[in-house]
Amino acid sequence: MLLQSVRPNIVQAIRAYRVDDLMRAAQESGQHFLFANLTDAQSKQDVLETIATSFLFPQHFGKNLDALYDCMTDLVNKSGAQPGFVVVLEHIPDNSKFDRESREQLLDVFRDAADFWADRKVPFRCFYSFQ
Repeated sequence: MLLQSVRPNIVQAIRAYRVDDLMRAAQESGQHFLFANLTDAQSKQDVLETIATSFLFPQHFGKNLDALYDCMTDLVNKSGAQPGFVVVLEHIPDNSKFDRESREQLLDVFRDAADFWADRKVPFRCFYSFQ
């Protein structure tokens, strides 16, 4: 029910949604739930490493934004049909090592991934919050 109130391919602030509710909604709808708590991340490398570990990316993950996009799109797409995704990026850093431009670049990767999956008619919803 919760996911029906959110566009199927979007990147948006988590706002009033709770992580547990999003996880439950993903499970109930048979979609992948990907969660990364970025509280301890300070830099771009920290953010990418935390996402890679949290999302169980392969060892060869390049720890750059292009590799992040590839892991969120092509790599998963090649493994077969997908039911959909609910992604939560909690506490994206807001500091001098990970400034506004870095945050926007990160979110742009997820926006591009949402577009990729929209073209394949697969729901991809990404929710985020800042520290």
